[in-house]
Amino acid sequence: MSCKESVDLKYCCWEARAISRKTRKLEHIKYALELPDAVSPSGFGDMYLVHNALPELNRGGVDCAISFMGKQLRAPLMINAITGGHAGVLEINRGLARAAAACGIAMAVGSQRAALDDPAVRDTFAVTREENPDGLILANLSALCTPDEALEAINMIDADGIQLYLNVNQELAMREGDTDFRGVLANIRSLVQNLPVPVVVKEVGCGLARETVVALYQAGVSCIDVSGRGGTNFAAIESRRGGSGGAYLEQWGIPTAVSLLEALSTGLPLVVIASGGLRSAVDIAVALAAGASMTAMAGPFLRALQAGGTEGLAGYINDLIAGLQRVMMLTGAENLAALAGKPLVITGFTAEWLRRRGVDIDCYARR
Repeated sequence: MSCKESVDLKYCCWEARAISRKTRKLEHIKYALELPDAVSPSGFGDMYLVHNALPELNRGGVDCAISFMGKQLRAPLMINAITGGHAGVLEINRGLARAAAACGIAMAVGSQRAALDDPAVRDTFAVTREENPDGLILANLSALCTPDEALEAINMIDADGIQLYLNVNQELAMREGDTDFRGVLANIRSLVQNLPVPVVVKEVGCGLARETVVALYQAGVSCIDVSGRGGTNFAAIESRRGGSGGAYLEQWGIPTAVSLLEALSTGLPLVVIASGGLRSAVDIAVALAAGASMTAMAGPFLRALQAGGTEGLAGYINDLIAGLQRVMMLTGAENLAALAGKPLVITGFTAEWLRRRGVDIDCYARR
């Protein structure tokens, strides 16, 4: 994506004020870019890796590559669900997919509901597979979708897996949002049983509590994305769109670091993705050291694409990967398995929350 294309993208996003309710995709992009980033603490600032002054490693030998859902990736990093479903965002998904392909990381598309309703916008999703034919790409739909709808979304982009999102807070804040969430767990169970690809159940900025994680596992779910508080705030976005929610909804949710450790405290054989407010290589390393199998970001990647096009985004991703390798070296971890065994000190509000919830945090510090 050229600098001119980036400017054109910015103009199309800024035009979202005049877009009708039907085309809220542009409004979501507009306010995601305009609102302050990561206003609520994610909790990662309370977690510290212990420095190793004698790592006995060569930086060139530090390996952060990973195999995930059958695909080899340069790093445990994913461009999380952002957009799709309007002609004005096709170039955004093109740029995201090109950068993911160039950097060897995973990608998820935004909700494909619009493309199920209107085949004319399917190309805004299909472009991701066109630009990244061999990469790991996840489809995305509400956890209330039917198996046929999910299969259609998967086939639309030849997806390697599908994210099923839980977004009760956003729906309650949205002026046109849903208000009936009965039967979601049973529907997830049916989807897991009937779909031919891995299913990831994902929150949208409010996190997953330990009890929710257990319920999902009992429904057959084997992979979750905690997507906690601390990143893009969709309640705040809906408020700017004229939603019915109050400011209290904007502060609702479980911080990402807390949600991650609650999920891991279950001891269940789950693949856990950490997303929601990760903003640095240190955040990524901390999440992986805590036990996450994958990390994901959305807002920072969108901003990098907006500022510098595909090349700028690819540069940003490469800097994150290089930064992760540096942090791994500073802990003495030559690979991701070693990083997952390094001491991690948990302090502050995050420690207080977890202790009150009965989670043993001292075991992390005494590794």
